[in-house]
Amino acid sequence: MKNVCLFLLLSLSNITFGQDSLRLSVRSRLAQQVIPGAAVLLLGTSNGAVTDASGNATLRNVPTGPQRIRISAVGFETVTQTVTVPTTDTLRIALTPSDEELEEVIVTSTRTGRTVADEPTRVEIIDGEELDEKANMQPGNISVILRESTGIQVQQTSVTSANATLRIQGLDGRYTQLLQDGFPLYSGFASGLSLMQIPPLNLQQVEVIKGCQSTLYGSGAIAGLVNLITKSPTAERELSFLVNGTSALGLDLNGYYAQRYGKLGVTLYATHNRQRAYDPNKDQFSDIPDIRRTTLQPKLFWYPNETTTLSAGLIYSNEDRIGGYLPVLHEQRQDGYTEENDSRRVATQFRLDKRLANSAALTVKNSFSRFRRSITLPAQTNAYRFDGNQLSTFTEVSYFKHRQKSDWIFGANLWTDEFRNESPVNGSIVDPLVYRQGITGLFIQNTLTLSPALSLESGLRGDLVTTRPSNTSDREAPEFFLLPRFSLLYRASAQWTSRLGGGLGYKAPTLFTEEAERQSFRNIRLTSVRDVQSEESAGLNWDINYRTELTDDLTLSVNQLFFYTRLNRPVILDYIGFSLAQQLVNARGHIDTRGFETNVRVVYKDIHAFLGYSFIDTKRHFNGLSDALPLTAKHRLYMTTLYETERLKTGFEAFYTGRQQRSNGGLTRPYWSLGYMIERKWKWGSIFVNFENFLDVRQSRFETLVTGTPQQPTFVSDIYAPTDGRIINGGFKLKL
Repeated sequence: MKNVCLFLLLSLSNITFGQDSLRLSVRSRLAQQVIPGAAVLLLGTSNGAVTDASGNATLRNVPTGPQRIRISAVGFETVTQTVTVPTTDTLRIALTPSDEELEEVIVTSTRTGRTVADEPTRVEIIDGEELDEKANMQPGNISVILRESTGIQVQQTSVTSANATLRIQGLDGRYTQLLQDGFPLYSGFASGLSLMQIPPLNLQQVEVIKGCQSTLYGSGAIAGLVNLITKSPTAERELSFLVNGTSALGLDLNGYYAQRYGKLGVTLYATHNRQRAYDPNKDQFSDIPDIRRTTLQPKLFWYPNETTTLSAGLIYSNEDRIGGYLPVLHEQRQDGYTEENDSRRVATQFRLDKRLANSAALTVKNSFSRFRRSITLPAQTNAYRFDGNQLSTFTEVSYFKHRQKSDWIFGANLWTDEFRNESPVNGSIVDPLVYRQGITGLFIQNTLTLSPALSLESGLRGDLVTTRPSNTSDREAPEFFLLPRFSLLYRASAQWTSRLGGGLGYKAPTLFTEEAERQSFRNIRLTSVRDVQSEESAGLNWDINYRTELTDDLTLSVNQLFFYTRLNRPVILDYIGFSLAQQLVNARGHIDTRGFETNVRVVYKDIHAFLGYSFIDTKRHFNGLSDALPLTAKHRLYMTTLYETERLKTGFEAFYTGRQQRSNGGLTRPYWSLGYMIERKWKWGSIFVNFENFLDVRQSRFETLVTGTPQQPTFVSDIYAPTDGRIINGGFKLKL
């Protein structure tokens, strides 16, 4: 009997001690960030667990011996692994992002090297695949890429020359910084043409940050910034060509080459764009101007060792753009209204990246830009010519330090900007020399992991701004700005995240406003720019993001953003006495913009669907009066579907733009715009056809754009809808 009892006790002991616990830690392979909400399952059983906010989980009652476990998480590839139990060590599992996980793209604008998912600042990424799709629609410039982003409006400023500027969250284009690889090259006098002169085919991705970004980028980043990230050379050669023709008599020729040869690398991007004046509404005035543009962007890379990278690049662009009365443009008549924009851009870029010991890095950047532009109107309208030359430089030194739970960035930079009015005749009230401006800034930024679920990014910047006339040595009283900013990321689970951010910003005095651009800077006392104060702002953004896999083939993501920005002392044009002359002044009041954006993305196998809606309420509060900011659509809706396989890509898109307030207080008409694109792909390249705005929606269908005589026409003051109408384009891409 005792032997039987002893046998039962030993058996029970074997059963009890044959069950062990298994501890796991689950992280992202690329970002090395914890993954909360990952599911762990002991295969062949119902025994499972879910990782907590620290990415840890414990499987209990696991039998001894070899066991197979499966680990899965939303947005990551599932892993099945064999482990021998018992083990005293914590099993560390690294999950690889799935192909559909767009949030694993590395962000460069925030300089921390984090992914979108782990960055406390909200960043929207337009990646290479989407850029390739948009290039089928308009390979000549980037306007279509930004126009189709929620909360962004491309605002045309001229009927005949088709100049345009960029608005984010309802604010004018001067409040958005347009960068290339972190260099501010497309501001000032170039801003009215910049969107029309930047081709997209050498871009790796486009990063859009909405809201104040003053810490790292200083003046002008009030509404946000757009950073164009170009491709870098790799050991595998990249050689591609694109040829595109349009029903509007346009032709685009593009070529790109990149390769790394050991310690040297090179990229070369060349484009030539030709556009014949186009008049879809048959009023004898161009709705698309005659354009001839050539762009060259060579860049050389040197890798002297594994820790050092040096790059030096050149940007050259030459464009002649003329619109107006077609018989004059086609040389059938000598008299008639024309508007001519000639521009020449030469810019250099230099960058040194040096990785130091103890997870530190040093970056040195320098750029020089010379932009010359002339605007010429005909003798029939009193022979006006505005000819300006802008010289600007940018120099920055920054130091990055990575610690276990925090990243630090320290830096200093210097902007210089000089503008000279070189017009031979420009009216009696305009001074021949304008201004010089210098901005010296110091900044510090910290990104801190407070817990596995909470990260905080905070920063502080101090800028000293000096503006003075270029023909005197008298220095105007400098302005000093202390600019704090913060962004907080909360990971509630693998499906739910939220970001809250805000800060102060400013815009240094500039004469290059949308109002001045519409008037071609005519009858404006240019040197009044040194008499105005900088504009200041305060802003706040809050967004909630949800992402889940409904089935193995169906993924849903929803992002809801709320925003508010207040802009004090906005710079406007005001008449001088009872004359027709105008000057820049600070308005007595403020502008505020508030609203929300909703973005929904659904992916089912090879089908991608996107829905974006923005509500933007932007108002001016001047001199005790309050009204909506003109030409800002309160309601905008964007819907698109894309089907893509190895051989075929096809997509449909629809835009709705709601009513906008006119300058005279009236309201515009709402309208829809539809498009369709199809591309057939082979190993050597592809052939594509795009039907843009195939319903032929244009403003000339709603109202007359031009009245008066061919010699002295009167153009509609507000452009709120497309003027070019239906355009069909097509071409081919070669990859060698």
